[in-house]
Amino acid sequence: MKKSTLAIAIGSLTLGAMTMGVASTAVAAEASGNVALSTDYKFRGYSQSDGVALSGGFDVAFDNGFYIGTWGSSIEEWGNGLELDYYAGYGGAFNESVSYDIGLLAYTYPNTDKDVEGDLDYNEIYGSVSFTDFTVGFAYSDDYFAKSDEFTYLYVDYSYALSDAYTLSVHYGDNSFKDNDAWGGPDYADYSIGVSTSMGGLDFDLSYVDTDLSDDECTDDSGVVLCDGSLIFTVSKSL
Repeated sequence: MKKSTLAIAIGSLTLGAMTMGVASTAVAAEASGNVALSTDYKFRGYSQSDGVALSGGFDVAFDNGFYIGTWGSSIEEWGNGLELDYYAGYGGAFNESVSYDIGLLAYTYPNTDKDVEGDLDYNEIYGSVSFTDFTVGFAYSDDYFAKSDEFTYLYVDYSYALSDAYTLSVHYGDNSFKDNDAWGGPDYADYSIGVSTSMGGLDFDLSYVDTDLSDDECTDDSGVVLCDGSLIFTVSKSL
């Protein structure tokens, strides 16, 4: 997810508008979708796909500030190849310079057998405040991935227009676990820096993603280092 200030949708294009009666008041809504191909799918610094990943999402945003959506990606064999997320939230603005976003996000792995592999699914509440080029946010789960107890994520994002065509993005996140033994590792920080642009109806992003963990602290049972620093190239398309 993914997903800092719920930046699940890499880009969006209005597919249409619809109205619905709610207490005799018309509420307009817009639907958008996206698809992306990445050289790796890293979530909070950890590789989920250990290689090329195909992802995509669909969102519906209402003009009263509420939104709902779903996003999915190919992942490694530990999740039997699929992650599928669902989210709902509300966004608004305090004034012309400061906006906010709050919501609930469910991470699911529908191809896994809970009786064999355990229950990997979990939920998070999230929130963020954006001002000028900065976003400050958090996510909290009362029982994180694979039932590893409470988890808190705090992050800061910065975006800067290098030119009319290119944008610089910087991210720093702090991952904190109540039970490090249940999680299987220490608290850690993840960070990234990237440049994005658009051309020919496509969006392109090149980012360096890393953590402050050592290789020994994030090596899986097969000897693959899941959190080493790497360049990730993504090409995406709004549908």
